[in-house]
Amino acid sequence: MAEEINKPAFRSSSSITVAKRKSSWPSVPRWIPTSTDHIIAAEKRLLSLVKTPYVQEKVNVGSGAPGSKVRWFRSSSNEPRFINTVTFDSKEGSPTLVIIHGYAASQGFFFKNFDYLANHFQVIAIDLLGWGGSSRPDFKCKSTEEAEDWFVDSFEEWRKAKNLSNLILLGHSLGGYIASKYALKHPEHVQHLILVGPAGFSSESDIRFKWFARFRETWKGSITYHLWESNFTPQKLVRGLGPWGPNLVRKYTTGRFRPRYSPEIVLTEEQSSLLTDYAYHTSAAKASGELCLKYIFSFGAMTRKPLLNRMQVCI
Repeated sequence: MAEEINKPAFRSSSSITVAKRKSSWPSVPRWIPTSTDHIIAAEKRLLSLVKTPYVQEKVNVGSGAPGSKVRWFRSSSNEPRFINTVTFDSKEGSPTLVIIHGYAASQGFFFKNFDYLANHFQVIAIDLLGWGGSSRPDFKCKSTEEAEDWFVDSFEEWRKAKNLSNLILLGHSLGGYIASKYALKHPEHVQHLILVGPAGFSSESDIRFKWFARFRETWKGSITYHLWESNFTPQKLVRGLGPWGPNLVRKYTTGRFRPRYSPEIVLTEEQSSLLTDYAYHTSAAKASGELCLKYIFSFGAMTRKPLLNRMQVCI
């Protein structure tokens, strides 16, 4: 199912409208429901800031990759899963650029980049399986290999469904790790690999590991280590805070896009409000892909299977 978006819409949400009304009553935190429909609606509001027309679709990736040990559902049913995809208008013959987001993010986080990139590429941005507006199956992976296959195999099924080849693959943070793993497994489909602040290169041989080893011996470190090994994610904190969750997300978005990093990434009030709304819904929805955290990274975000080790084998 695809929906073409030709003109900016959904410039404001009901929650934003209500916030602008004056009231003599004090502000009272309230539970804000979320679902895939809420995520897609928040996505449309955020992408209304993008001038380039686009098509949003849910690409069927099946119930599990052929030959894969990872099943993308709880039971033995053949329930299909979908990857949320947005494709922007481009000039005929433009090379295909596929963008893969990082951890605790979704494709909408690139909203300020889409217009510029669409002048040079056919831009396709996706939500990884278990993230954003994509299907969120129960995460049953129990090893690093299974967690990697969850993302790599579902992405390959997406590529087949879209009938794409010669990809320019851009991955940010965790998306860089997944893009690299995909390129190693399916090099015939990747023309260029672009890694933006990629995760996956640090390991327990990193000098930072010594600091984390010392920190783990403290009572604070012991608690933090226990939370990590129990797979306590930032999204669980957002859900656990209930009506205070949106405020935590707002602090995150305003803190991440501060002038001290770069004046170019500072958000307007409207941009910040729409991004916060979008980030909240993507974070508060059912836990799925986020649970890869402890399987791909050890305590301190050190990669369990560093990319450098794999790349050296391939050279």
